Amino acid sequence: MATAVETLDKLERRLTISFPIADVKSEVEKRLKVRARTAKAPGFRAGKVPMKMVAAQYGYQVETEVLNDKVGQAFALAANENNLRVAGYPSIEPKTGEGVAEGNVAFDATFEVYPEIVIGDLSGAEVEQVKSDVTDAEIDKTIDILRKQRVHFHVKGEQGAHGDGGADQSAQNGDRVTVDFVGKIDDVEFAGGKAEGFVFVLGEGRMLPEFEAATLGLKAGESKTFPLAFPEDYHGKDVAGKTAEFTITVSKIEWAHLPEVDADFAKMLGVEDGNIEKMRSDIKENLEREVRGRVKAKTKESVMDALVKTVSFDVPQSLVAQDTERLAEMTRQDMAQRGMNVKDVPFPKELFAAQAERRVRLGLILAELVKTNSLQATADQIKAQVEDFAQSYEDPQQVVKYYYSDRNRLAEVEALVLEENVVNYVLGKAKVADKQLPFDELMGNNAQA
Repeated sequence: MATAVETLDKLERRLTISFPIADVKSEVEKRLKVRARTAKAPGFRAGKVPMKMVAAQYGYQVETEVLNDKVGQAFALAANENNLRVAGYPSIEPKTGEGVAEGNVAFDATFEVYPEIVIGDLSGAEVEQVKSDVTDAEIDKTIDILRKQRVHFHVKGEQGAHGDGGADQSAQNGDRVTVDFVGKIDDVEFAGGKAEGFVFVLGEGRMLPEFEAATLGLKAGESKTFPLAFPEDYHGKDVAGKTAEFTITVSKIEWAHLPEVDADFAKMLGVEDGNIEKMRSDIKENLEREVRGRVKAKTKESVMDALVKTVSFDVPQSLVAQDTERLAEMTRQDMAQRGMNVKDVPFPKELFAAQAERRVRLGLILAELVKTNSLQATADQIKAQVEDFAQSYEDPQQVVKYYYSDRNRLAEVEALVLEENVVNYVLGKAKVADKQLPFDELMGNNAQA
């Protein structure tokens, strides 16, 4: 039996569940009899243990199970009878004193309900639809990156198939140098400040600016002593904010030879006949696929921002708490996979609360839009999305089989399609402003890597 639902706050509700103690005792006795059939105790054969001993050993556990089951059943029945859409899990507390009928046991169930979500008119929502073009300039930049990834280094001054590196034998940006160095602070060497045969490429920013500047212009066999000020936020705490004196000696300088853009280069990129135009066409196709994905992501982000601003409602904090825990655990696992020791690392909930609330809010909005506008993902849409994923792999059919062999993987694709359906629906209703984004900005300057 359950009392009428009390409203405690905007979404918080409470109801009291009660049922006869006799029902609990009766069920406990039934379960103990079942348990007695296989119960074991010293001096007794299995199934021959006296009921008093069985009750003493298992009684508390069985009674707890019975109470949990009865409370759960009664709560589910009360929620159904009152048409309650319960969000999260109820908090159950025993109830005593006035209001509890003699011979009954009672519990207060406090919980939240899902809010009523009214999407309303989206015509006033403002959305940016991002666009970006792949031109010959982007293809040329990508080819330069691919060339740099296949660079070969040759010792300066040594004649080879590609020459000797030119008349200037000093270290320049783009050269790979091998150096010995030692650093001192107050004329004392410090941990990590000494190395032999250390290799780096000038101009890549791997070393601190003073170190690279001191190396520039030196020739093999030459040395230089210079001051180096470590930044205050330097990862080495013992030297952060301090100035050291370094001495470097260059032992080898190698110049970079980039492959020519010719048939051999095209073959290295998988174009069997070495056709350079085919190579450029393939690169453009891959870039356009990447651009489509990033453009969709940017536009989706704008749509989601607009929905959050446009649709207002109270969010169940129980759902936010659950998602906060989920985000914290995902972060913990990600850090652990990166080799970090996270055993004693605290993960304060407030770090994830805002993100969790936004995720919950958007999830509720999307669910309402899908339900009221029939935006569910169709089988054809899911298939098309999987095939689009597969196009960037050598064996597309294997990728298609990979997705269709696992319902969880297919569910992830379905979720993406569903989101795209929502995005397209909102774009058809809202004020849409096209935004032309430069290729480099869209790619996060990755094209210049």
